[in-house]
Amino acid sequence: MPTSEPAPPCYDGRVSSTAISALQRTIRTVFLDRDGVINRKLPEGFYVTRWDEFELLPGVAAAVTRFNRAGLLVVVVSNQRGVARGRCTMANIDTIHAALQDRLAGSGAHIDGFFICPHEKGQCDCRKPLPGLFHQAVARFPQIDAAASVMIGDSLSDIEFGHNLGMATICVSSNTEHPSPGVQQAATLANLSVSSLPEAVDALLGGDEGAESAKP
Repeated sequence: MPTSEPAPPCYDGRVSSTAISALQRTIRTVFLDRDGVINRKLPEGFYVTRWDEFELLPGVAAAVTRFNRAGLLVVVVSNQRGVARGRCTMANIDTIHAALQDRLAGSGAHIDGFFICPHEKGQCDCRKPLPGLFHQAVARFPQIDAAASVMIGDSLSDIEFGHNLGMATICVSSNTEHPSPGVQQAATLANLSVSSLPEAVDALLGGDEGAESAKP
């Protein structure tokens, strides 16, 4: 009588050090979440609506500069359902991002594109973890290849977004004041868990000191 075997896991987030080295050689596009990765995240249910509420996290400008100098495409993909809830407008968000670009320019850095989902849950195909923002990015930058991309985010929806598309994934899991939903599960599922964007850059560009966990 045949014995039943346990079903394989849906997703194995572990990655060997060899795989990390391979990723360092092949990565071409970096997808970044915004709140909690680039700027300080507000409590759940609150939204950054003006530039004076936007607090750039330490080391982010230098991190983006390193990505730029390495020739990587840097794209922000962000859920902003504060728009759907009437807390802000897309014009507000565009103004914030223009100011962010000015701030980054002072460090010789830039973000190549911003792709925003302004919708409530269940209204679209672009709210992460759904893939719409990725397809929007590819429409503007046809050279993007998911297999040569990495998603860096601080929530489960970020990591699922990247995983579903076949990207490598890095979880920024240091926000203990206002953690994103499912961050502990996200850190477990991601290929790598770090405490900040600068540490993610170290891992991707060859200096992996400071990485909290590269799964063996």
